Amino acid sequence: MSNRTSVFLVPLPRSPAELATAGWADIKPLYDAVALAPLSSETIDAWLATWSRLEELVSESASLAMIAYTCDTADAAKEAAYLRFSSEVLPQAEEQGVRLARLLVASGLSVPGLEVPLQRFRTSIALFREANVQITAELEALGAQYQKITGGMTAEWEGQRIALPQLAPYLESADRETRELAFRRSVEPYVQVRKDLAAQFDEMLSRRQRIAANAGYPSFRDFIFPAKYRFDYTSEDCSAFHDAVLSTVVPAVERTLVERRKRLGLATLRPWDLAVSPYRPEMPRAFGNGKELAATASRMFVRVDPELGSEFATMIAEGLLDLDSRPGKAPGGYCDTLHARGRPFIFMNASGVLQDVTTLLHEAGHAFHAFSSHDRPLIWQRHPGSEAAELASMSMEFLAGRWMAQPVGYLPEGDATIAQLEHFEDVLSSLAHIACVDAFQHWIYTAPEGADADCRDAEWLRIRARFEPGVDWTGLEAERVARWYRQLHIFLYPFYYIEYGIAQLGALQVWRNSTRDRQEAVAAYRRFLALGATAPLPELYGAAGAELIFDARRMGNLVTAVETEIESLRARLPATSEVAP
Repeated sequence: MSNRTSVFLVPLPRSPAELATAGWADIKPLYDAVALAPLSSETIDAWLATWSRLEELVSESASLAMIAYTCDTADAAKEAAYLRFSSEVLPQAEEQGVRLARLLVASGLSVPGLEVPLQRFRTSIALFREANVQITAELEALGAQYQKITGGMTAEWEGQRIALPQLAPYLESADRETRELAFRRSVEPYVQVRKDLAAQFDEMLSRRQRIAANAGYPSFRDFIFPAKYRFDYTSEDCSAFHDAVLSTVVPAVERTLVERRKRLGLATLRPWDLAVSPYRPEMPRAFGNGKELAATASRMFVRVDPELGSEFATMIAEGLLDLDSRPGKAPGGYCDTLHARGRPFIFMNASGVLQDVTTLLHEAGHAFHAFSSHDRPLIWQRHPGSEAAELASMSMEFLAGRWMAQPVGYLPEGDATIAQLEHFEDVLSSLAHIACVDAFQHWIYTAPEGADADCRDAEWLRIRARFEPGVDWTGLEAERVARWYRQLHIFLYPFYYIEYGIAQLGALQVWRNSTRDRQEAVAAYRRFLALGATAPLPELYGAAGAELIFDARRMGNLVTAVETEIESLRARLPATSEVAP
């Protein structure tokens, strides 16, 4: 396979900047030129390199527009540029990608190293329907509207309006009244616009079901498995995952909540009692701003692996981080890859709490994946499915998290132990939440009642009660319903959630390996990153020293290991670490 310095068969823009203001009329001729270029055993390397470079340029241009908009959703020009790419360019670029994939598959040419991408190409060809191009564009516009609504949400706090993520420190306050007020203020905007968001989801749901029907599938759930290239597990495996979580994880979560309630000296736990530390009256502020957050993380990554530390230092030097929360910024966090230059970009909403550290370690795992896999010559060889991408990010939470203590990390030794302890407790609660969100989405897209807003809310409450034990939500039904409206994946990235659970179990295996041989665990992790998308999912996990888990037996073994670690960490705490009643 030729590398990316191959002579292109057709002239292309020199950089994504040349496409910054481009419309589809400017970009389509580039795809046409590739389609008309000769494709044979003599030209295939250059043909693929040309097509790959075109995808790099278009995807990075779209990414830059998306980054600019999510960093400032109030800017009309940035919104227009983002919508131009997401609603006009990308859906039609995907159509042209299928067109070129058809030419490649029809040629019958053998391409070593492209076996997994070819499987994806064949699936995309089978699923493609021209009628779905416009529907996809409409969904992108609806997604931008959701981001604009939620990105503009603020709360009144101490006489000023602040972005909702900036309430996070108050949710961790030792004062229960402060926590309750912060909780109510953070949820109130979602309760107020519930009808609007429900109507917007109605529009999304109907369009997704039409996409599935156009492709010959009975539901969007059945369509999304091949569409997301889930070749190695099924919807039945997901149901088994839900059941396994209920039988192994949920009881463990209940045990952590009993311990939390006792340490906080409370008769019952309310939702505003879940973020405060039960191990000390108030955790110290981990950092002052995004610059400090990044600088300390950089030291931690060096301890994991010097090359990873160097890559993160490159991101800092090149301004590839936007970490601080502010009004007008879209919610959540992500890492996006700028394929043309071979660089990742990290976006998040830090407010000074310890969870921000975990978020940055997580997104940095994606960034290291992007750095490592960029050595693959073709764009389709670099980005694996979400299950592998999340394995990279969640494993980094453990590999770097062990360096949380000063002078390397953010906290004094005792507080670092508490941070590790709470991370393992969070792993258990997150697995329960993941199973809940995935089960809810399976119901939405397969049950007739899923098309009714009130039925969706009622079903969310029913499913949530099974996966969220030990918390008293009396009098807070609207606030509990609002939780799924805050889950942006359900709106923007349907069915992108079980991947977190699969990857969390994989990351726990990487962690367990690191307790036996840290150096080899990191080396295996690096080997996994370098594979990019060149191997099937089970082989990618195998390279990292892990396997796919959906059953209760193996899941239960990992839960036992986590609970053992939790007890070990608790035993290291001084007797004064408990929060007084």
